[in-house]
Amino acid sequence: MSADQRNSLGGTNPGSQSALRELNEERVLSVLRNHGTLTQAALARATGLSTATISNIVKSLVAANRAEASPTTSSGRRAIGVSVIDAADVAVGIDFGRSHVRVVLARSGFRLLGEEHTALPVGHRAEESISIAAGMLKKLRADLGIEHSQLLGAGIGIPGPIDHRTMTVIRGAILPEWVGIDIASQLQAALDLPVFIDNDSNLGALAQITWGEHQVCANLCFLKIGSGIGSGLILNGALHYGSIGVTGEIGHSTIFDQGLICRCGNRGCLETVASTGIIIELLSRAEGVPITIESIIERAHAGDSATLRIIGDLGSAVGHALANVANLLSPEVIVVGGPLAPLGEILLEPIRRGLLRHAIPVIGENTAVCMALLGDRAEALGAAALVLRRGQVPSFVAPLPPTIQESLR
Repeated sequence: MSADQRNSLGGTNPGSQSALRELNEERVLSVLRNHGTLTQAALARATGLSTATISNIVKSLVAANRAEASPTTSSGRRAIGVSVIDAADVAVGIDFGRSHVRVVLARSGFRLLGEEHTALPVGHRAEESISIAAGMLKKLRADLGIEHSQLLGAGIGIPGPIDHRTMTVIRGAILPEWVGIDIASQLQAALDLPVFIDNDSNLGALAQITWGEHQVCANLCFLKIGSGIGSGLILNGALHYGSIGVTGEIGHSTIFDQGLICRCGNRGCLETVASTGIIIELLSRAEGVPITIESIIERAHAGDSATLRIIGDLGSAVGHALANVANLLSPEVIVVGGPLAPLGEILLEPIRRGLLRHAIPVIGENTAVCMALLGDRAEALGAAALVLRRGQVPSFVAPLPPTIQESLR
């Protein structure tokens, strides 16, 4: 029996080559649905099948219009990218932020169809923001010619810890107006769709292994530095949720025992020294006028000493906190995202320095730190991926009302 047969069937004879081929095809399609576009070499590694078998399966799937193959690059070399084709499988991704909402539509195979972005006032209320998001989705569908019946569901990103036992935002979120509200019911009623709710940092991590450069990374930490600081963890290829779904709250790890009181109620949290709000406050105080994030990024690239000093202090504190994560979990890579991403190496260098100073040497030296390349759409893309990977979502996905359950039968 060939290695491919043993890999596919665990050593059991299928009785026919056609049955074996069908099983291998389904295995390839399953990997593509979960990871989006992959090269044939990556497919071989992910499935355990030989490159020759993968090549034949891809040709068969393309001929049957179940997959498409197109030229791409991998590690600077020419390759063939393969993605699945599933008609009428469109996922909605909605990212609610402190002052924005973004809506994306994506098809199976992780192909972005379109997106909308709208600014929201700081302190926006859930019912108002959900209504705005529903209107944006309706407009986006109309622009793209997509019927409501084509939608699989909506992934929802919320910037704050979520207790997945009750599906409510808990204290410590940067949207205090959303704390304790039954947002699942409100979202389902407004969108008339199944909803899959998660913390925005978790979705940023999920985006990295579905849309980003780390599709074959098994252990990854995504760190979002914004008005709040949160992290999402990919462990053994899957999102890590812990016992109640509240994980990755690195922004509330104590850095200075005698520091400022944090919005979570503790003192000296990382967010009190390294959030974008703190940077803005410090530089605005020095200038005597409000400073924007865009201005801070421009000043940093221009070499402004005060700006670079503050960013350096921020990066060192973040690196210190990440060293604790690395010592405990030893991720392959830490991906940094959020509105400061355009700083690139200006921010990454002090983060790496802090990580190397406080981590066990062998771990610090073997943990890559890089900037996210998906920009400010990462969380929305992760929300869409949550729907597209719905076969793998945890059991705490919000239950559907009877009317929606009936429509799915």
